[in-house]
Amino acid sequence: MSYQVRIEKKVLKKLEKIPEPWYSQIKSSILDLGQNPRPFGIKKLKGQPAFRIRVANYRIIYEIEDQVRIVDVIDIGHRREIYE
Repeated sequence: MSYQVRIEKKVLKKLEKIPEPWYSQIKSSILDLGQNPRPFGIKKLKGQPAFRIRVANYRIIYEIEDQVRIVDVIDIGHRREIYE
């Protein structure tokens, strides 16, 4: 039972600016969300219907729509900048 992963354009632009080896790790983690949208280490964000996962010093913010089996990646960034 896989989910479709949708990535916003602004997230793709941010992802392209991330240097290796983190780029490959983040890309892999995003693709893995299609198979398991609630992996180990997931955190629910307060005050919004979103979740986050860690990849090194970067965070991936996404929403899960279980009824239609979609994972929307809405933001990505370094831990210092992502929550501002």
